[in-house]
Amino acid sequence: MEMEKGHFAQEEMMRVQKIIQEYQAQKWGLIPLLQKVQGELGYIPKETLKPIAEALNLFPSQVQGVVTFYSQFSLAPRGKYVIRVCRGTACHVRGGRSILRMVKRELGIDEKETSKDFKFTLETVACLGACFLAPTMMVNRNYFGRLSPPKIISILGQHQ
Repeated sequence: MEMEKGHFAQEEMMRVQKIIQEYQAQKWGLIPLLQKVQGELGYIPKETLKPIAEALNLFPSQVQGVVTFYSQFSLAPRGKYVIRVCRGTACHVRGGRSILRMVKRELGIDEKETSKDFKFTLETVACLGACFLAPTMMVNRNYFGRLSPPKIISILGQHQ
């Protein structure tokens, strides 16, 4: 039975403890450990910061600093599909702003929000590095370029 999103449970803590054991007392292992927790749970629950810090002989503030510095990490549950819309220069010149508006309208959420059903999270990024495909966006790890309104509707429809 899957836990309700947003409610950190004992079962999740046991999964995190198993990951922590792999990196016990290895300060260098903080980022890989956080990546595993994020991959396992979809986010890094605030309740795990202290146990992670203790296991790696760090201060909780150091762990939180890393989590909040890197955009790959999230302290809140995210959607099954994380949509990243590019705000880079090439995308902006080729209509990126209207792409973002359309994605917001289609999903019914704003930037940095997650849909109530935890299906989608919408983020913007400074650059996706695919300027030749501008305007671009990503759904999880998949790139989509040369976007147009019909293409956006099709892409989002594939992820319903």
